[in-house]
Amino acid sequence: SVSLPEVPLLGVLPGTGGLTRVTDKRKVRRDHADIFCTISEGVRGQRAKDWRLVDDVVKAQQFGEHIAQRAADLAKGSIRPAQAKGVTLPVLERTVDETGYHYEFVDAAIDAAGRTVTLTVRAPAAVTAKTAAEIEAEGANWWPLKMARELDDAILNLRTNHLDIGLWQLRTEGDARVVMDIDATIVGNQDNWFVRETLGMLRRTLARIDVSSRSLYALIEPGSCFAGTLLEIALAADRSFMLDATDAPNAIGLSAMNFGPLPMVNGLSRIAARFYQEEAPIAAVKARDGSLLTAAEAFELGLVTSIPDDLDWADEVRIAVEERAALSPDALTGLEANLRFGITETMNTRIFGRLSAWQNWIFIRPNAVGANGALKLFGSGKKAQFDWNRV
Repeated sequence: SVSLPEVPLLGVLPGTGGLTRVTDKRKVRRDHADIFCTISEGVRGQRAKDWRLVDDVVKAQQFGEHIAQRAADLAKGSIRPAQAKGVTLPVLERTVDETGYHYEFVDAAIDAAGRTVTLTVRAPAAVTAKTAAEIEAEGANWWPLKMARELDDAILNLRTNHLDIGLWQLRTEGDARVVMDIDATIVGNQDNWFVRETLGMLRRTLARIDVSSRSLYALIEPGSCFAGTLLEIALAADRSFMLDATDAPNAIGLSAMNFGPLPMVNGLSRIAARFYQEEAPIAAVKARDGSLLTAAEAFELGLVTSIPDDLDWADEVRIAVEERAALSPDALTGLEANLRFGITETMNTRIFGRLSAWQNWIFIRPNAVGANGALKLFGSGKKAQFDWNRV
């Protein structure tokens, strides 16, 4: 049988997203889903198939053959070249110390006292590969892939090992034009299997920022390279501050990568989600594709939150950081999850944006973990005693 017995046995919800996958992915009818999720014995056989909980019901004697045939049928749909040579992904080179995590293209500097981390992504000095053959030759050292792997590793370490670091300050360093040239290379070679896989890695890593239960501030200063792919980091932030500098150039850049290839988990580009898919502001931004924008231009287009000048920059950023650090982390987790994905919901946004926080709340309620809660008494033979009041 298949079952999700957490509600009847433990008084909590099925592992993150269980309910949502039953409805959104398997499309189990609402009343069937209600029965399925409230009986501990589960559903078996033809009934499980009729309710869309499984694809097929196969006898034990034919099970191995059926699975092999199913795998073969799926493999026929692959567009990866049969003769392509795989790329080895070596262990990432990083230094871990009391100040944070340090890589070639990514640095995470932790301020434990302030409960913040400065997460910096660096661009390469120059474009090193332009053709598919050159890209494959660079393999795991190709900047888009190596940077994405390093950033992904840093994000996971921060999320797992530093639960109290509630504010991530996002920065970049390098030449914006180099990033935009690399973007053009990606777009021009995206039919290549390796470029396509790298694009997927970039998409997943950036999406991991979106679903992280941390406050995100982007700080755009002279010497930064928030352009194209790296502009997505600023667009993922809850707020972005761009210094309207008088003595040094400061710009953000738009490329084709900002208009579709790197969607959020709701299936929209971050620019489309930012403007709630309204045509006029999106068209105004798209008209500047390939351009570098000053602080005033970026603010006018709605791409940044604030553009303080040299005199106000330090104080405005400091106050924003201190105010954020003083707010309830529980309230911020719920706030951020609800605001980041706007009005367009998918199975993934419901799971990672809302259900995770809500489910964690249920897990710490007395009906689950109190002295007589279901989770606490599971396996003891004793019956849980619930507070019957609905919230």
